[in-house]
Amino acid sequence: MKRRTFLGGLTGAAVYQEFLSNARAQGTSAAPKLKIREIRAVRLRDGLNNRFVRVYTDQGLTGTGEFMDTLGAEYIINNNFSSALAGRDPLDIEGILYSLWQDRMTSAPSAVFIRGAGGPYLTAISGVEMALWDLAGKAMGVPIYRLMGGRVRERVPVYLHANDAPDATRIIAETKAKGLKLGIDYKPWDATIRKGTEPEKSFNMHLNIPQTDDIVALVASVRKAVGPDYDLMLECHTRFDTESAIQLCHLLEPYRLTWVEEPIPPDNPDAMAKIRSQTRVPIAAGENIYTRFGFRPFLEKQALSIIQPDMCKTGGLLETRKIAAMAETYYVPVAPHGVASPLGTMAYAHVASVIPNLHMLEWTHYANKTMTSLTEPVAMQDGYLVPSAKPGIGVALLDDVVKERTEPGFRPL
Repeated sequence: MKRRTFLGGLTGAAVYQEFLSNARAQGTSAAPKLKIREIRAVRLRDGLNNRFVRVYTDQGLTGTGEFMDTLGAEYIINNNFSSALAGRDPLDIEGILYSLWQDRMTSAPSAVFIRGAGGPYLTAISGVEMALWDLAGKAMGVPIYRLMGGRVRERVPVYLHANDAPDATRIIAETKAKGLKLGIDYKPWDATIRKGTEPEKSFNMHLNIPQTDDIVALVASVRKAVGPDYDLMLECHTRFDTESAIQLCHLLEPYRLTWVEEPIPPDNPDAMAKIRSQTRVPIAAGENIYTRFGFRPFLEKQALSIIQPDMCKTGGLLETRKIAAMAETYYVPVAPHGVASPLGTMAYAHVASVIPNLHMLEWTHYANKTMTSLTEPVAMQDGYLVPSAKPGIGVALLDDVVKERTEPGFRPL
């Protein structure tokens, strides 16, 4: 070995050691050795659908996550996951997920027999997983987007909800949101339901002409109000049968919707593919599709134009990252479903900032004062959400407020 090469190697090593030392001093290169001490979840009262979970460690560091749309997931966390994961290194997120998804856990049957394709068990995993990412970011002193490969965009476009034309124009003026979603049931539509042959039937509906006309009239009025170029979507909440969905989409084609969402339940990829193949309106779904295994047939059958995974129940932040990567190979954009508090929404934004095939991020509760009062303030900037540069999610729960709204019988976070 030449002397110059040898000395150069020493110099390079010294430079690296200095860099590593400085990084560790900042908490960005070496995490403390941690063990999970306890995991605790709470359910909120007053009809709030959102649940929160916190992972506690032996060193006092914690991480917080959010989950929803479930019955019993908080019980699973408090009575199964907490004891099963005690003593584990919380930074081994993939290993913990593997244990919860495939392996045999302490005092529980093999997970494959109880998890199913979705539901409370998977929702519980999603909430805990988000909390683990929050904890990991805090442990290493970096925001979640750094841990997931780094950003491809510095800000995330956001779409909101509107009830009607006046509501839409007001929201756009106040927020500069990049899109608006209408819902057939966002405002009272009992009158439309009563026009059907079965007035009490609100799902698996076969639309008649008056009902169809009501929906088209709503879209037409808002399109006229917001102009021809604005992103406008329609939420159907799985209410129709296949033929009604096809006929409705045909009538909506002139209004150039960005998508029609869940015109039918997402239980049959072939039926969804049939709708998409017979209309020029893009079809979206995903809030009720779970994990990359659930999305696989919809992508293979080209059944959806846009997918909408919900990170609070589809398996978590990393699972959504994997779903997006799979969708990218089919050139399908991702518009994550979002009905979370600002805490969960900011977690979504971290993931949205790192996936190349993002379309827009939903923020259902942007103006909901009850939801926004639960956390530190988060605001859009000209219709965009900027992921926090603080460690972890970067948004903290206001524990005293959450405690006031926690249902009796749960230990406060």
